[in-house]
Amino acid sequence: MAGKNSTVTVAGKLSQVVTDSLQGDGKGSQPNKLTFESLVESIRQMHEQMAARAGRAVNICLTLRNWAIGYHIHEYEQNGRDRAKYGAGLLESLSKELAARNLTRVGERELRRFRQFYQAYPQIREAVTPEFPLSLPTEIPMAEKRESATPELRTAGIVLVKNLSFTHLDELSQIDDPTKRLFYETQCISGNWSVRELKRQISSLYYERSGLSKNKMKLAEMVRTSAQTAEPALAIRDPYIFEFLGLKPAEVMSESAFEDRLLDNLQDFLLELGEGFCFEARQKRILIGESHYFIDLVFYHRILKCHVLVELKLADFSHENIGQLNTYVSWYRQNMVSEGDNPPVGILLCARNDRALAEYALAGMDNKLFVSKYKLELPGKKDMERFIEDQMKEAKIGEL
Repeated sequence: MAGKNSTVTVAGKLSQVVTDSLQGDGKGSQPNKLTFESLVESIRQMHEQMAARAGRAVNICLTLRNWAIGYHIHEYEQNGRDRAKYGAGLLESLSKELAARNLTRVGERELRRFRQFYQAYPQIREAVTPEFPLSLPTEIPMAEKRESATPELRTAGIVLVKNLSFTHLDELSQIDDPTKRLFYETQCISGNWSVRELKRQISSLYYERSGLSKNKMKLAEMVRTSAQTAEPALAIRDPYIFEFLGLKPAEVMSESAFEDRLLDNLQDFLLELGEGFCFEARQKRILIGESHYFIDLVFYHRILKCHVLVELKLADFSHENIGQLNTYVSWYRQNMVSEGDNPPVGILLCARNDRALAEYALAGMDNKLFVSKYKLELPGKKDMERFIEDQMKEAKIGEL
């Protein structure tokens, strides 16, 4: 949406960021007094400052983009000349047209949440400046379907955009009560809560508990000391962020270079086993409830006529790992199995130092004949464990 002038403005701001970082606060060491230790510290500080600013800049653009999408949808529903033509199917039709134009995160569910986001936070209009030409009118009326808190009690739009990520605001916009929403906004900003912490506090009924507590300050202090805070740097693991930037999940989801290498070799290993395995996806994104998850490897086995999901964990085995894989297998069974397919199966590989463990997840499969057939066609546990151990020894991971 930004034109040439906007590009120049952004470039100028980035230039100013670099200048500010280089100048510091004017109290740094003189060139002739620079030590190696101060050199390291200067670079570290510069890196942290730039990473934090980059994260904030990307998040502001993403937040305004999603808010503006919600605004345009709301306005079309209220005043569109041909809106009657689409009726209840508007979001479905809009989603298909936007996807055909290579826009990401524009599914019907996402569009509905963008509209909800706008309706919960009309005051974000205050954060729209000439730097972000969103084709909005000078005055935007308050959303009709969902009222925000009264102007005197609501958080300023510019404060929200600068201090909370879109994922925070998306979570908050699902709270219908404006007073309750305002409470969590304030707590989230003052405590620098992570999204996970915000969800945890909402689930633990912090607002309701605060209302019932006789000593609210003591409760607030207890929450503050135990809260998980957000990282200042750009959170590229957030699907909203990396899709907004045009990145693919596989480019950013790997926990380490070693894990990525293991997955590459594991993929080749399974394909080389002979007949059956057909590669389907890497870092397959699925939506369960309100959260996105990523499956390391997905294959389709032609002989077994089923999907095979593979999860790799560079850690000791835990019941949480097998539970997570069972959830993926169950989701695939309900949502991805076609007519004639057998139920999917999951393979969990855990590796730490020179130890390896392989487990299979069948997610409620009670047909013993199928289970026996799977055991014959899929690689054995010992083979999988030996492969992982060989890979770790080759990389000398045990010496790290």
